Amino acid sequence: MARQLGGGTCLYVFLQRADMKPYRLMVLMLLCVIQGMTQVASAAAAQEGEASYYADSLHGKKTASGELYDKSALSAAHRSLPFGTKVKVTYLETGKSVVVVINDRGPYAKGRIIDLSAAAARQIGLIDAGHGRVRLEVMDP
Repeated sequence: MARQLGGGTCLYVFLQRADMKPYRLMVLMLLCVIQGMTQVASAAAAQEGEASYYADSLHGKKTASGELYDKSALSAAHRSLPFGTKVKVTYLETGKSVVVVINDRGPYAKGRIIDLSAAAARQIGLIDAGHGRVRLEVMDP
């Protein structure tokens, strides 16, 4: 028996029989993991908050995904979205948008939700201010 709790944010599986076959338990666990991943992506689909961009001194340094940071690429750091996720970032002050690929973890500055590459920040007009309020929308794969 399965039921959803907390507004559909997590799937809890309640096993009524102790003699459940291991493969059935594994299938139920896999469904829970898939459900959780779907919830994380959809929760971030409408996220708003403060963005900043990487310092030039980080150019060429390794990111959490193993890629080297390229300040001319359209990439970003996010705390929880999977690497490779495409995210549309709209700078609310200018209305300009850019699509970036998540390839790093962060930001670690309090109150920030995303760190953009210099190229992405430049494209939406965030360079001069250094940080600003943005809306994140996860793009369909």
